[in-house]
Amino acid sequence: MTAVNKESRSSARTPGSDSRGASVIVNVVDVLRCFTTERPEVGVTDIAAEVGLHKSSVSRILATLEQERIVERDQETRKFRLGLGLIAITGPLLANLNVRRVAYPVLNELCERSGETAVLNIWDGGESVSVEQIPSKRNVKHTSVMGSRYATGLSATVQMFLAHETRDQALELIDSGAISLPAQTDTGEYLKRLQSAREAGFAINYGETSQDEVGVAAPVFDHRGQLVACVMIAAPYYRVSTEVLQDLTRQTMRAAAEVSVRLGHLPGT
Repeated sequence: MTAVNKESRSSARTPGSDSRGASVIVNVVDVLRCFTTERPEVGVTDIAAEVGLHKSSVSRILATLEQERIVERDQETRKFRLGLGLIAITGPLLANLNVRRVAYPVLNELCERSGETAVLNIWDGGESVSVEQIPSKRNVKHTSVMGSRYATGLSATVQMFLAHETRDQALELIDSGAISLPAQTDTGEYLKRLQSAREAGFAINYGETSQDEVGVAAPVFDHRGQLVACVMIAAPYYRVSTEVLQDLTRQTMRAAAEVSVRLGHLPGT
């Protein structure tokens, strides 16, 4: 914890007093922030002094967190430390961070080989989110802001993620408007397109969402065989002939397969 944070806390409330405008949730977060790598175990008195709450309030918060296994108490010191219950909460985030770390060198190589921008996207239930990107070194290239979200049904990564949802889940996202499709799109034909993408192992957006851009995406699987991300190449439309598109598709699929293997996925499972 930085000195700035400590100063801001002390100015916000008087130690030992519960009179503050923040919510109970903020109090809980403040308590959890008292546990650090340098100080993994902390007692009630120290936490109360640091966050500016009564010891009884801190004890109630810790008792609830202990019940949920988010913290645990050392029986000898009576101090608290973070518990294994946090893993259940942070698991999805840790998985995403892991695939990003594992994919980074593969994306670098893909960018070098293809000369185009290499991207890693994850699925957020109804949107494809960019979490890593290696921009092309060419003057004309396609890039996006990290964290960009896509919910257009013709986007290459959205196609790939939807292709691995159940038919009912895909239909629900489409019918609710969460996934947007061009007017007059035949939903049945679109679902067939998703099935073809799943079977082929890649999806293509050949100037369909933007006349200036081509996207090619391939799925990344973890050790359980679950889809956890997509590798994508983004390139200017004018540079991608039919022959070049085939080559970019092969490279994208190869890169996605390599990331999958590094995550423990066994090909063919």
